[in-house]
Amino acid sequence: MTLLIVDDHASFRSVARKVLEHHGYDVIGEAGDGEAALEAVRELRPDVVLLDVQMPGIDGFEVAARLTAGEDAPTIVMVSSRDVEDFGDLVEKSGARGFIPKHDLSGPALAAILA
Repeated sequence: MTLLIVDDHASFRSVARKVLEHHGYDVIGEAGDGEAALEAVRELRPDVVLLDVQMPGIDGFEVAARLTAGEDAPTIVMVSSRDVEDFGDLVEKSGARGFIPKHDLSGPALAAILA
């Protein structure tokens, strides 16, 4: 399973990559903002996009909506340092499969959403 990590904080991308690769995920790329995420998905065609909610420019909700509107859309899993309740029904409306708080990110947490 190939994975793209999208977050505006390089430190989070690095930690997420290490955690997920340790659990067997093939991280094929990273992006630091919404525009770069859209481009990376077109180029890399990942199975899963781990997508930060709050980023400069295009936020994660808009990125998710654009990606899931197309054919052969990757599975989107949203992440944030905030709790899912802070976003009301925006996660569900975005087309994302699920949400993981950043402090709970792990291979098993991702696997549970993808199952």
